[in-house]
Amino acid sequence: MLVGVVLATTGLAGADEVRDQQWHLRFLDIPSAHKISDGSGVTVAVIDSGVDLHPDLAGNVLPGTEIAANGSDGRSDLTGHGTGMAGIIAAHGQGATGILGIAPKAKILPIAVDLNNDLIGQESVAKGINWARMHGAKVINISGDGNPAPDLRAAVEAAIAADIVVVAAAGNRPSSQVGFPAAYPGVVAVGATDRDGDLAATSVTGDGLVIAAPGIDIMTTRPHGRYGPGTGTSDAAAIVSGAVALVRSRFPELSAVEVVRRLTATATDKGAPGRDDQYGFGVLNLVAALTADLPPPTQATPSQSAAAPAGPDGDGSAIGIVALVVVGVVIAGFVLHVRARRHRAARGPVP
Repeated sequence: MLVGVVLATTGLAGADEVRDQQWHLRFLDIPSAHKISDGSGVTVAVIDSGVDLHPDLAGNVLPGTEIAANGSDGRSDLTGHGTGMAGIIAAHGQGATGILGIAPKAKILPIAVDLNNDLIGQESVAKGINWARMHGAKVINISGDGNPAPDLRAAVEAAIAADIVVVAAAGNRPSSQVGFPAAYPGVVAVGATDRDGDLAATSVTGDGLVIAAPGIDIMTTRPHGRYGPGTGTSDAAAIVSGAVALVRSRFPELSAVEVVRRLTATATDKGAPGRDDQYGFGVLNLVAALTADLPPPTQATPSQSAAAPAGPDGDGSAIGIVALVVVGVVIAGFVLHVRARRHRAARGPVP
């Protein structure tokens, strides 16, 4: 599994400095968002390198698992990447200092996987997704990308069928297309933006992109009580996973499809009007996602389970979250369904 340049860690800061360096909190108007929702009652699985028991995450990291021979509970981290993603999602800081996550009352379910080898990594991620599905996750964050694999696709389909929102990093340059699992139908593929809300130079583009979020110099937690910045779609995906946790906490009655619709329908449109290959449906607008009074769909087709059998060529042409038309604009699951067909045209059948 390729994580790319997402760590890009430089110097380590102290707890009294890092909050001011979390520019994305101001960009997303987190103070206003936290008056509405804090992520309570939502478990986010972080399928990554494990999660260190950082003070800013104290009480928010559940016992998880390690998909490897060591068999730990996932609450250790040799690389620091998983700890960084967990901090972006659900750190609570220490009063006015330390890292503040997008959903500080959410719980993190750490699932440590092997990220060193793409083939082994994708197999580990597939097992991690299945484990998360069976252990109460309502959101799954995968801040990495790689090649397609049959077991990975099956695990993603099962998770979506179980009403779990699966969020994945779209990938970083020099990759030329959205990686997997982000490219699978039904996955929320996330691109990265800079401090101005423009496409980050590191972010991959493509027809699979669903939404974009801040992904440059994102200050977060590191193992052993430390802090450091990260850059890439990994960090952007973690921000969107935190946003999903806030929405699921605020609207517990909504299905996964409806949660994704709320994010995409309220995103700030960038680039070409409507959905485009640079920003997807737009840049995450967190407060709007939590407050907008969305009109009901003018037309809806029955949900199509992502666990539905693939066609004879194995391309999953019948798979999608759902087709929704709102004020004549196709959003959320329908485009996720369409992009699967676009990938087939560009790449040939996907395993």
